[in-house]
Amino acid sequence: MINKRCQLIKNNLFFLTVLLFHLFNPTAASAGDRVLSIQSVDIPPYQEAIKGFQSACSKDIRRIVISEIKGRDIIKEIREQAPAIILAIGMDALEKIKDIDHIPVIYLMIPNPDPTMQENRNFTGVRMNIKQEDQVSLFLKAVPSIKNIGLLYTAGKSGSLAQRAIDACKNAGVNVIAKEVMSSRDVPAEIKGMEGSIDGFWMLPDVTVFSSEGIEYLFLFSMKNKIPILTFSEIHLESGALISVGMDPFDMGAQAGEMAQELLKGKSVSDMPPADARKALISINMKIAGKLGITIDMNLFPGAEFLK
Repeated sequence: MINKRCQLIKNNLFFLTVLLFHLFNPTAASAGDRVLSIQSVDIPPYQEAIKGFQSACSKDIRRIVISEIKGRDIIKEIREQAPAIILAIGMDALEKIKDIDHIPVIYLMIPNPDPTMQENRNFTGVRMNIKQEDQVSLFLKAVPSIKNIGLLYTAGKSGSLAQRAIDACKNAGVNVIAKEVMSSRDVPAEIKGMEGSIDGFWMLPDVTVFSSEGIEYLFLFSMKNKIPILTFSEIHLESGALISVGMDPFDMGAQAGEMAQELLKGKSVSDMPPADARKALISINMKIAGKLGITIDMNLFPGAEFLK
């Protein structure tokens, strides 16, 4: 009898210790402050984004990688885990959870979020985009002689970015020749139609506009007419773009982590609109500058990468 009582006391002490640990240990996360990360694939930029997030928000993070769990019901897993916040990394991840309406969602690494999704009251995030005003400023800093910029877009994928680019150029005193295309087949003709009318071109992130054939035609057009190109990815520098203004995945993750901290403190998603990435990674192709007859003052771009 005494032994049973002793054992009961030990059990009660054990459970009391566990309870006190979770009540007073600030690092012991519960479902109430857990973050569930859902990402399309496990690639280095996404890993950097996660690290950046954790640098600003140290809450317990559970991860689901869509490419590794084919056939499983993600919505069911979300319900079972009942996280306080969902971190959606990549377009596939966002598409999988777009119907979630009861948990705050922060998205990352998405070039053009659906405008209707951005208006959803429980969705916010960091757009894979540097402010258009900053981009056109950098372009003009590299090539001050630019007066007319061409750009192509599709209404459904890059229409909102195109409008922001047009507004930014107008505010900078630069004319814009913008053409909407319906398919990648229209791209060569639209670019050809700009010949003699533009002295710069701005590539927007739009897979419909810039298929491999469209990109190839654009760079041939650029070399023939000595038209400098501003792009969103340094990958295009290897093909012939002059300057790229990209994003820092780690810092984007840190931005998202700061948003998560505010949400966990009680701030409403509706009071936290989506934001552009705040840190630009600038790369300039000096070989292309030489071929285009452009002289770049490297001192104007501290921290930039120069391809020589």
